[in-house]
Amino acid sequence: MKADKYAHISDTELLEKYYADHNNEWLGILLQRYTLLLLGVSMKYLKNEEEAKDSVQQIFLKVIQELKKYKVEYFKSWLYMVAKNHCLMRIREKQGRITAEITDRLTARPEEETDRQILLQNDHTLDLMEQSLTELNPEQQQCVTLFYLQKKSYQEVSDETGFSMLQVKSYIQNGKRNLRLLVERKLREGV
Repeated sequence: MKADKYAHISDTELLEKYYADHNNEWLGILLQRYTLLLLGVSMKYLKNEEEAKDSVQQIFLKVIQELKKYKVEYFKSWLYMVAKNHCLMRIREKQGRITAEITDRLTARPEEETDRQILLQNDHTLDLMEQSLTELNPEQQQCVTLFYLQKKSYQEVSDETGFSMLQVKSYIQNGKRNLRLLVERKLREGV
Protein backbone atom coordinates (compact mmCIF):
# COMPACT_ATOMS: atom_id res chain seq x y z
CA MET A 1 0.00 0.00 0.00
CA LYS A 2 1.33 3.42 -0.89
CA ALA A 3 0.32 6.57 0.95
CA ASP A 4 -0.22 8.72 -2.19
CA LYS A 5 -2.42 6.01 -3.66
CA TYR A 6 -4.69 6.55 -0.64
CA ALA A 7 -4.53 10.35 -0.49
CA HIS A 8 -8.27 10.53 -1.20
CA ILE A 9 -9.05 8.54 1.98
CA SER A 10 -9.51 10.72 5.07
CA ASP A 11 -7.80 10.11 8.40
CA THR A 12 -11.15 9.07 9.86
CA GLU A 13 -11.73 6.52 7.12
CA LEU A 14 -8.22 5.09 7.56
CA LEU A 15 -8.82 4.78 11.31
CA GLU A 16 -12.16 3.06 10.67
CA LYS A 17 -10.44 0.61 8.32
CA TYR A 18 -7.79 -0.06 10.98
CA TYR A 19 -10.39 -0.59 13.71
CA ALA A 20 -12.35 -2.90 11.39
CA ASP A 21 -9.50 -5.26 10.46
CA HIS A 22 -6.56 -4.21 12.75
CA ASN A 23 -4.28 -4.13 9.72
CA ASN A 24 -1.22 -2.05 10.66
CA GLU A 25 -0.77 -1.05 7.02
CA TRP A 26 -3.68 1.41 7.45
CA LEU A 27 -1.83 2.92 10.40
CA GLY A 28 1.34 3.05 8.32
CA ILE A 29 -0.40 5.17 5.70
CA LEU A 30 -1.84 7.42 8.40
CA LEU A 31 1.45 7.84 10.23
CA GLN A 32 3.33 8.49 7.00
CA ARG A 33 1.05 11.50 6.46
CA TYR A 34 2.18 12.99 9.76
CA THR A 35 5.87 12.05 9.82
CA LEU A 36 6.93 15.64 9.11
CA LEU A 37 4.55 16.98 11.77
CA LEU A 38 6.01 14.55 14.32
CA LEU A 39 9.56 15.46 13.32
CA GLY A 40 8.70 19.15 13.62
CA VAL A 41 7.15 18.74 17.07
CA SER A 42 10.10 16.64 18.22
CA MET A 43 12.62 19.18 16.89
CA LYS A 44 10.71 22.02 18.57
CA TYR A 45 10.98 20.39 21.99
CA LEU A 46 14.19 18.36 21.79
CA LYS A 47 16.31 20.75 19.67
CA ASN A 48 18.36 17.81 18.34
CA GLU A 49 17.81 16.17 14.95
CA GLU A 50 18.98 12.67 15.93
CA GLU A 51 16.90 12.68 19.11
CA ALA A 52 13.92 13.98 17.13
CA LYS A 53 14.21 11.20 14.52
CA ASP A 54 14.53 8.62 17.30
CA SER A 55 11.46 10.10 19.01
CA VAL A 56 9.39 9.84 15.83
CA GLN A 57 10.07 6.08 15.75
CA GLN A 58 9.18 5.76 19.44
CA ILE A 59 6.00 7.78 18.91
CA PHE A 60 5.02 5.46 16.03
CA LEU A 61 5.36 2.47 18.39
CA LYS A 62 3.40 4.24 21.13
CA VAL A 63 0.61 5.11 18.67
CA ILE A 64 0.33 1.48 17.55
CA GLN A 65 0.08 0.34 21.18
CA GLU A 66 -2.39 3.05 22.22
CA LEU A 67 -4.72 2.61 19.24
CA LYS A 68 -5.18 -1.02 20.25
CA LYS A 69 -6.52 0.18 23.62
CA TYR A 70 -8.42 3.37 22.73
CA LYS A 71 -10.75 4.49 19.98
CA VAL A 72 -9.48 7.86 18.74
CA GLU A 73 -11.76 10.29 16.95
CA TYR A 74 -9.54 13.32 16.28
CA PHE A 75 -6.36 11.64 15.09
CA LYS A 76 -4.22 14.67 14.24
CA SER A 77 -4.90 16.42 17.57
CA TRP A 78 -4.43 13.20 19.50
CA LEU A 79 -1.19 12.43 17.66
CA TYR A 80 0.12 15.91 18.41
CA MET A 81 -0.58 15.43 22.13
CA VAL A 82 1.10 11.99 22.11
CA ALA A 83 4.17 13.52 20.44
CA LYS A 84 4.25 16.52 22.76
CA ASN A 85 3.90 14.37 25.87
CA HIS A 86 6.58 11.98 24.62
CA CYS A 87 9.00 14.89 24.11
CA LEU A 88 8.19 16.40 27.51
CA MET A 89 8.86 13.04 29.14
CA ARG A 90 12.22 12.80 27.35
CA ILE A 91 13.12 16.31 28.48
CA ARG A 92 12.08 15.49 32.03
CA GLU A 93 14.13 12.30 32.02
CA LYS A 94 17.11 14.09 30.51
CA GLN A 95 17.06 17.33 32.50
CA GLY A 96 14.83 16.55 35.46
CA ARG A 97 13.34 20.04 35.28
CA ILE A 98 9.70 19.71 34.23
CA THR A 99 7.60 19.22 37.31
CA ALA A 100 5.51 16.12 37.78
CA GLU A 101 2.48 18.17 38.85
CA ILE A 102 2.29 20.15 35.62
CA THR A 103 3.10 17.22 33.34
CA ASP A 104 0.67 14.94 35.13
CA ARG A 105 -2.12 17.47 34.73
CA LEU A 106 -1.31 17.76 31.01
CA THR A 107 -1.05 14.03 30.39
CA ALA A 108 -3.81 12.74 32.69
CA ARG A 109 -6.13 10.57 30.63
CA PRO A 110 -9.14 9.01 32.30
CA GLU A 111 -10.22 6.17 30.03
CA GLU A 112 -13.85 7.23 29.92
CA GLU A 113 -13.14 10.71 28.54
CA THR A 114 -13.07 11.35 24.83
CA ASP A 115 -9.99 12.74 23.14
CA ARG A 116 -11.74 16.01 22.41
CA GLN A 117 -12.64 16.53 26.08
CA ILE A 118 -9.04 15.87 27.07
CA LEU A 119 -7.71 18.37 24.53
CA LEU A 120 -10.21 21.01 25.65
CA GLN A 121 -9.39 20.38 29.32
CA ASN A 122 -5.64 20.62 28.65
CA ASP A 123 -6.11 23.83 26.66
CA HIS A 124 -8.17 25.26 29.54
CA THR A 125 -5.52 24.26 32.09
CA LEU A 126 -2.81 25.87 29.96
CA ASP A 127 -4.90 29.05 29.74
CA LEU A 128 -5.31 29.05 33.53
CA MET A 129 -1.56 28.52 33.97
CA GLU A 130 -0.83 31.44 31.66
CA GLN A 131 -3.27 33.68 33.59
CA SER A 132 -1.94 32.50 36.94
CA LEU A 133 1.66 33.13 35.91
CA THR A 134 0.85 36.85 35.63
CA GLU A 135 -0.46 36.80 39.22
CA LEU A 136 2.88 35.70 40.71
CA ASN A 137 5.12 38.39 42.14
CA PRO A 138 7.54 39.77 39.52
CA GLU A 139 10.60 37.88 40.83
CA GLN A 140 8.80 34.51 40.89
CA GLN A 141 7.22 35.17 37.50
CA GLN A 142 10.57 36.03 35.93
CA CYS A 143 12.43 33.05 37.43
CA VAL A 144 9.66 30.51 36.66
CA THR A 145 9.40 31.78 33.07
CA LEU A 146 13.15 31.61 32.47
CA PHE A 147 13.57 28.22 34.14
CA TYR A 148 10.52 26.26 32.92
CA LEU A 149 9.47 28.00 29.72
CA GLN A 150 12.86 29.08 28.39
CA LYS A 151 14.65 26.00 29.81
CA LYS A 152 17.47 28.01 31.39
CA SER A 153 19.63 26.54 34.17
CA TYR A 154 19.72 27.97 37.69
CA GLN A 155 23.04 29.60 36.82
CA GLU A 156 21.68 31.16 33.62
CA VAL A 157 18.64 32.51 35.50
CA SER A 158 20.96 33.94 38.15
CA ASP A 159 23.21 35.55 35.53
CA GLU A 160 20.27 37.02 33.63
CA THR A 161 18.34 38.36 36.64
CA GLY A 162 21.17 39.30 38.98
CA PHE A 163 19.57 37.24 41.78
CA SER A 164 21.80 34.95 43.85
CA MET A 165 21.53 31.19 43.28
CA LEU A 166 19.73 30.87 46.62
CA GLN A 167 17.21 33.55 45.61
CA VAL A 168 16.67 31.93 42.19
CA LYS A 169 15.98 28.51 43.74
CA SER A 170 13.63 30.06 46.28
CA TYR A 171 11.72 32.09 43.67
CA ILE A 172 11.37 29.05 41.43
CA GLN A 173 10.25 26.74 44.25
CA ASN A 174 7.77 29.25 45.69
CA GLY A 175 6.62 30.35 42.24
CA LYS A 176 5.94 26.75 41.18
CA ARG A 177 3.96 26.09 44.38
CA ASN A 178 1.99 29.34 44.05
CA LEU A 179 1.30 28.67 40.37
CA ARG A 180 -0.07 25.21 41.19
CA LEU A 181 -2.25 26.62 43.99
CA LEU A 182 -3.61 29.39 41.75
CA VAL A 183 -4.45 26.95 38.94
CA GLU A 184 -6.08 24.48 41.36
CA ARG A 185 -8.15 27.30 42.89
CA LYS A 186 -9.31 28.46 39.47
CA LEU A 187 -10.21 24.88 38.49
CA ARG A 188 -12.24 24.47 41.71
CA GLU A 189 -14.00 27.80 41.14
CA GLY A 190 -14.73 26.87 37.53
CA VAL A 191 -12.96 29.91 36.10
